[in-house]
Amino acid sequence: MAQANDTSGSGLFKRGWQWLLVNVCRMVLAVAFVFSGYVKAIDPLGTQYKIQDYLEALGMSGLLPDWLSLATSVCLSALEFSLGMFLLLAIQRRVTSRVTVVFMVVMTMVTLWLAIANPISDCGCFGDAVKLSNVQTLLKNVVLLACALVVAWKPKAMFRFISETNQWIAVNVTVLFIVLSSAYCLYYLPLFDFRPYHVGANIKQGMQIPEGAEQPEFETTFILRKDGEEREFTLENYPDSTWEFVDSKTVQTKAGYVPPVHDFSITTVDEGDDITDRVLDNEGYTFLLVSPHLEDADDTNFGEIDQLYEYALERGYPFYCLTASGKQAIEQWRNITGAEYPFCHTDETTLKTVIRSNPGLLLLKNGTVIRKWSHNGLPKLEAEEALLPLEKTSIGQMPSDNVTAKIVRILLWFFLPLLLLSLADRTWAWTKWVRRRRKRKNNSNINHIIKNEKKMRKKIVAGNWKMNMNLQDGIALAKELNETLKADKPNCGVVICTPFIHLASIAQFLDQDIIGLGAENCADKEKGAFTGEVSAEMVKSTGAQYVILGHSERREYYKETPEILKEKVLLAQKNDLKVIFCIGESLEEREAGKQNEVVKAELEGSVFNLSEEDFRKIVIAYEPIWAIGTGKTATAEQAEEIHAYIRSIIAEKYGEAVADDTTILYGGSCKASNAPELFAKPDIDGGLIGGASLKAADFKGIIDAWKK
Repeated sequence: MAQANDTSGSGLFKRGWQWLLVNVCRMVLAVAFVFSGYVKAIDPLGTQYKIQDYLEALGMSGLLPDWLSLATSVCLSALEFSLGMFLLLAIQRRVTSRVTVVFMVVMTMVTLWLAIANPISDCGCFGDAVKLSNVQTLLKNVVLLACALVVAWKPKAMFRFISETNQWIAVNVTVLFIVLSSAYCLYYLPLFDFRPYHVGANIKQGMQIPEGAEQPEFETTFILRKDGEEREFTLENYPDSTWEFVDSKTVQTKAGYVPPVHDFSITTVDEGDDITDRVLDNEGYTFLLVSPHLEDADDTNFGEIDQLYEYALERGYPFYCLTASGKQAIEQWRNITGAEYPFCHTDETTLKTVIRSNPGLLLLKNGTVIRKWSHNGLPKLEAEEALLPLEKTSIGQMPSDNVTAKIVRILLWFFLPLLLLSLADRTWAWTKWVRRRRKRKNNSNINHIIKNEKKMRKKIVAGNWKMNMNLQDGIALAKELNETLKADKPNCGVVICTPFIHLASIAQFLDQDIIGLGAENCADKEKGAFTGEVSAEMVKSTGAQYVILGHSERREYYKETPEILKEKVLLAQKNDLKVIFCIGESLEEREAGKQNEVVKAELEGSVFNLSEEDFRKIVIAYEPIWAIGTGKTATAEQAEEIHAYIRSIIAEKYGEAVADDTTILYGGSCKASNAPELFAKPDIDGGLIGGASLKAADFKGIIDAWKK
């Protein structure tokens, strides 16, 4: 018995280690995704360059326009960061875990290709923050994929940091935060710079190779000819001078230490002089205007650039424009902007690495990067500062903010709105509830009015037999219920809804003053060539008084749409049948916090078109789909909350009087054991009972809950 109830020590241990394993894997994934997504999101241009590297490796260079590859960069980073936050906060656990598995399967396949083909040296999975080899990246993704599979195995084991009600706030704040972060960094510069040209870095020191560092090794092969014969030689077996030199090739056989800055050089455009050392050895200030491609550069703020150049010229500070563009593009830029500063050539990839802006501006002092600006955030020298040397101005000093302060500010920008919005949401929900209650109670005693209102509404316990029992067993059950309830009068209305074949037979002996008879469905057509269908008129002709419409099983298995149900409701009322109209959400919709949206949409789609008079004839049955036939039951508080919401939207549509008179049943694994607690709630007026209605004693136990 201990095993059956899973209360033994081994059962508890099993659940414990499963919970621990899932949450450890969830945290590993969350940290990796948040870090990876964020460092890419704050450097959208860097991520775009990496996407273009992938396309070039696949022979698809130029396939995507720049705007589309940039949009892909932002969306990919936002997806990764959002998945990480959703895992961290356990938001929409099933959906998030499944999407994570799909994401990791795709990423693992990509990195498997990288490890085998080695088309690019760095996958860029952590931007410039962490560099991994392709093999290391593959191993990392295999581990993350394994973690994702574990989390998807038991997603419900992830404990929540944010209530289900507030999850929508966390989703919106997360997506908005990361997209706006990308937009901000795209307009200005990345908030964190992990490249070797960051503020505070000395470029010349970054070019140096430490003493004792491992050196690269190369092998040179010589192709020589003698007497018409060509052969290859190395330095070790190089022949005598009788051999004629044809060609040579040098291959690197071993990688050595590569300094962080290894491809930085500056060559003047006009003279072709290498002025790298002159620039980096200058002990004063040097302005470097950086534009990988002048033909694509933003010329909106060229006036501010010219003002800075004039200031530098007056103060004797060197000012150069570094570009990879040719002379034609340089001349075009000069014609557009009137630029008089000197132009120099530097490698395109290097310039894209130096600054994520086209153009962007660097300020060096003794080879050290003092400041960096996007063309959208160029420094402005006030009138007084323009008369001072850079040493005495704010822009000539290293920025005062440090990494820790930046991280704290960013966390505040994310979590503070999340906290404030959550508090506002709860406060608004509470005040809305209070206002609605005050209006309904008209400032009278709340508990007293609730009891009186409940007495006004009809209380019903309805049984839905579904596709169970043959005709003989159905008649026997109906007779037993009829005799039992005749002897012990119920305190509520009782309805049994049977399969079509039972209706006419049961109606002959059922005392419908005690037990109402209903069908489980009817057609959405009046009559005609609809083989197998049963019309509302046919149902009425059997002696039935009720019909169940909109049941979740009909919606799911037979694809009944709101429009179809609207027609069924109209035909049922036309034939004087009382409609028990079912609404309710799935487990995924409940976990997403969308239950209110779902039930409101189902009412609006099928019954809110009715007049007030016709709507008063409707009985609503709220059935949480996740609790039907599963043994799960919504707590009395959960059921009351959604019932109260349903009554509130009926009040919005038809007024308080109609809402107060509308019977709303609960349907979802309601049993004799939990019926008293459910029926005690002010907005629950009975139950739509499934399996428990197939035995007279069980059904009678639920009916008797109204006597307690």
